[in-house]
Amino acid sequence: MNRNKYSLWKKVIFLILLGTWGCKSAQVNFKEANTKLPEEFISAQGDTSNVAAVDWKSYFEDPYLIALIDTALLHNQELNIVLQEIEIGKNEVLEKKGEYQPFVNLGVGTGAEKPGRFTRDGAVEHNLEIKEGKEFPEPLGDFVLGASASWEVDIWRKLRNAKDAAQLRYLAKTEGKNFLQTQLIGEIATSYYELMALDNLLDIINQNLAIQEDALEKARQLKEYAKANQLAVNRFEAQLLNTRNQQYAIRQRMMETENRLYFLTGAYPTAIPRHSENMMQIKLDSLQAGIPSQLLENRPDIRQAELEIAAAKLDVKSAKANFYPQLDLRAGIGYQAFNPAYLFNPESLIFNAAGDLMAPLINRKAIQAQFNMASAQQIQSVFAYEQTILNAYTDVINQMAKLENFTNSFDTKSREVEVLRQSVEVANSLFQFAKADYVEVLLTQEEALDAEMELVEIKLSQLQAKVELYRALGGGWQIN
Repeated sequence: MNRNKYSLWKKVIFLILLGTWGCKSAQVNFKEANTKLPEEFISAQGDTSNVAAVDWKSYFEDPYLIALIDTALLHNQELNIVLQEIEIGKNEVLEKKGEYQPFVNLGVGTGAEKPGRFTRDGAVEHNLEIKEGKEFPEPLGDFVLGASASWEVDIWRKLRNAKDAAQLRYLAKTEGKNFLQTQLIGEIATSYYELMALDNLLDIINQNLAIQEDALEKARQLKEYAKANQLAVNRFEAQLLNTRNQQYAIRQRMMETENRLYFLTGAYPTAIPRHSENMMQIKLDSLQAGIPSQLLENRPDIRQAELEIAAAKLDVKSAKANFYPQLDLRAGIGYQAFNPAYLFNPESLIFNAAGDLMAPLINRKAIQAQFNMASAQQIQSVFAYEQTILNAYTDVINQMAKLENFTNSFDTKSREVEVLRQSVEVANSLFQFAKADYVEVLLTQEEALDAEMELVEIKLSQLQAKVELYRALGGGWQIN
């Protein structure tokens, strides 16, 4: 008896040593991420004030734009799809949590069996008695009531690490939802400002149409007095028709932009109210970008990538645990009898208990491959994290430069527009008194129209840079 116990312990120790040897062959070397950023953004003063901390309702003061964003946050299909993915991730955590806890089942069973008389079982039953003078019944019933339990003892934290990894990925999905929200808010604001710009472009065309119609009428009058010819009249009329034709392209852009807003808000086409006449007077307050290190906290995509790294590390640890011996415990207790009348007799009590300690010995390639894949994915997650940080920093400095350059461009172009407006009045007056050639009038009107339309486009780029800077800094997901 003692010899058998000694032999059993030798086998257990051998399995443990074997598992330990197997683990040594799988060395864990985590790659650490480089999170060092420049101390300040290019051309910035190092002020820690950051517009990303401003609530989006305060950042966008237009009530019509705020209403559109509110609608989108409730009804945008893509955002709602992500919310359901978060719910799925939440339940995956519960599923993983249940895997390292004991499984207990309660059940009942019934059956009947009648072996043939000339079979081994039939012959044995025929020669045995349940009680003295009482043979086995035919058919022989089988009634069972009992509970069974099984438990994989999580010695090496394989299952708990898997649960923790699932929990980190659930948090990563939440950050992904926040990042999508910042993108959605930015896209709606960009499209809204584009719609306002298109309204202004149509107004400019209509104003220039009135000026060009007046110039055409004057050309016709001068022709009657032999102070101009048909060529001048035709050129003025062609310019008028060309300007009218530009309306159709703008209306097409307007239709596509409106439909884009409908799609983002998750609604079917309705009127989109807006105060387009105020667009050119929108002021841009001082937009502080803060310092680069704040991106690590404010950008949801960076926070998501950071959580993915932590989850990948736990995946490696969980994969490494497959090299260790696995301890499984099983037990059961209940009652079993061939007749329900005897089911709860003490003699009908049954129970069992068993434990297995198993370690991989041969053909460990699948386990090694799983470990190698987890290690590669951990390294991959670090590169993705570093790429996300670099992209965020580059995004911010691009938007800061864009905001500064388009602000300077707007000021310059505004002065140009004012000069050309005056030039159009002067050219029309000179042409009326035959002191200027019609070509000069045409060119002046064309330059004025182009400059005014370019001014609107520059203002649009300036407003969009304001939106994109807010998004790049990680604003829009905080709930104040």
